[in-house]
Amino acid sequence: MSSISKRVVGAVALAIALPLAATACGGGDGGDKVVIGTKFDQPGLGLKNPDGTLSGFDVDVAKYVANELGYSEDQIEWKEAPSGQRETLIQNDQVKFIAATYSITDARKEKVDFAGPYLITGQSLLVRNDNTDITGAASLQNNKKLCSVTGSTPAQRIKDEYPGVQLQQYDTYSACVEALKNGAIDAVTTDETILAGYAAQTPGAFKLVGEPFSEERYGIGLKKGDTDLRNKINDAIEKMESSGAWKEAFDKNLGPAGITAPTPPQVDRY
Repeated sequence: MSSISKRVVGAVALAIALPLAATACGGGDGGDKVVIGTKFDQPGLGLKNPDGTLSGFDVDVAKYVANELGYSEDQIEWKEAPSGQRETLIQNDQVKFIAATYSITDARKEKVDFAGPYLITGQSLLVRNDNTDITGAASLQNNKKLCSVTGSTPAQRIKDEYPGVQLQQYDTYSACVEALKNGAIDAVTTDETILAGYAAQTPGAFKLVGEPFSEERYGIGLKKGDTDLRNKINDAIEKMESSGAWKEAFDKNLGPAGITAPTPPQVDRY
């Protein structure tokens, strides 16, 4: 979501971008690398650990897909993909694909293509454990301070459907959770699976309230028009689901947050 102007700077940027594009879109043969975008700050889904490794359900899905495309795990180069930057990373060939709690929407499909979905969840609310006055989406209207992430589907839904809320938009959900912990905001909103991961990371500090008030279909984002790659990723997702590897990854990463594995969704062959 950024642009670079001026001739000299543009020339330098082009020189940098060309090898990046070649890396991101190279084949799986030989020593080629594949660049995959994911979140670095979402426990249970996409988290960069202190030792530099990544873990989470999105990460495991991405690894499985990469393997099916011919890339071993040591050929993966991970790139952080914040919500507000995902389309630009794909459009600029900085990644081959993105698995990063990436909800499939019509607006996004105008810019990128999606394989999947590989997970269906819903928007929910996270509050401090001692909070008693926020019980669901309807209780947000009394000028509650609510935090979500810039460029995210949950943030846009709050703007559209809950105008009485004081929406604060941060760059990352981890920043929202820190603000919640410090009392700067009253609640955090995003998908239930993301919030559950944060709740599980700090037992006793937070709780989920109310019922999910949306349906979010997580897909793998890729370059628009790359039908061959989309079909291959869809094949990989279906294989992961049918083989039991999908449920195993879900239970490992999201089971500790108290979420029971649902039936895997059917991929959309649009």
